[in-house]
Amino acid sequence: MEFQTKITLLSFIASIIVSIIVIPILKKLKVGQIERREGPQSHLKKQGTPTMGGIIMIIVILCVGAFLCIDYIKDEQQNVATALVPLLAVTVGFGIIGLIDDLKKLLGRNTEGLKPAFKMLGLLIISVGFTLYLTQVLNIGTETYIPFFKTYITLPIWLYIPFAIIVMLATTNAINLTDGIDGLSTSVTTIILACLTVISIIFGVKEITVFGSILIGTCLGFLLFNLHPAKVMMGDTGSLLLGGAIAGIALYLKMPLILLIIALIPVLETLSVIIQVKHFKKTGERIFKMAPIHHHFELSGWKENKIVSVFSILTLILCVIGLISI
Repeated sequence: MEFQTKITLLSFIASIIVSIIVIPILKKLKVGQIERREGPQSHLKKQGTPTMGGIIMIIVILCVGAFLCIDYIKDEQQNVATALVPLLAVTVGFGIIGLIDDLKKLLGRNTEGLKPAFKMLGLLIISVGFTLYLTQVLNIGTETYIPFFKTYITLPIWLYIPFAIIVMLATTNAINLTDGIDGLSTSVTTIILACLTVISIIFGVKEITVFGSILIGTCLGFLLFNLHPAKVMMGDTGSLLLGGAIAGIALYLKMPLILLIIALIPVLETLSVIIQVKHFKKTGERIFKMAPIHHHFELSGWKENKIVSVFSILTLILCVIGLISI
């Protein structure tokens, strides 16, 4: 337990230091948030808040990850270092797709960013690459854990590959949709990552324990600057990065189905958008005041901090249930 704490603390301190350096640079470069006119009117005052804060996460994850890889190699634990590299690569890869999307928005001075088809193609390429790595290089098998039943089922490879790809695409988009209020996505995903890290400790998967500890420390450091009123927004750079990390870890642990429990808040955020769009197209009426659902509560009079607190507490409870289910 001591080494996880040290890694988390190292990442936390590194995240604070990098944030203190990067945020003023983002301000100087006028890398400001561009709010949707059709979004909550209260968010218009956030216009200009430094965005693309996910860059901070990328820098910290790469630096701490590289440091640990070198340290493990020196300590003759090449297997841990070798396993960390693909996890770092897939996480940063998703972050880069988000970075391109954020840059496109800033250069175009609008909220459109990458065309959905190009964005999805980028996410798909990374998802396919990581899935093939797991099945063809790492050969972890296609066993998938069934929560509560506490057993594994073996999926045929032709079914497992598209299933794993869908898990990655769905998770990244769900975390992306959850990022709409100061500190919400960071808080919720930190709790989810902590739960997955605890699972890795229970099952003795050291590389995930190390990787999860890096991410937790990084998110906690970033959260200090992301809580309301946010001094920096993570942008798609951060939300896609975190979504990719969660999906990658869950698949590595052979527990993608547990995300339906511990990541229920992002799942509900996604469902609220789907339900809203489908219902509006069919009837011309809205079920929610605004989707994703966190905006519904915001327009119902809830303060941002209250939404973050309630959603985080619910996620914590769901994670406890998730741990019980294994």
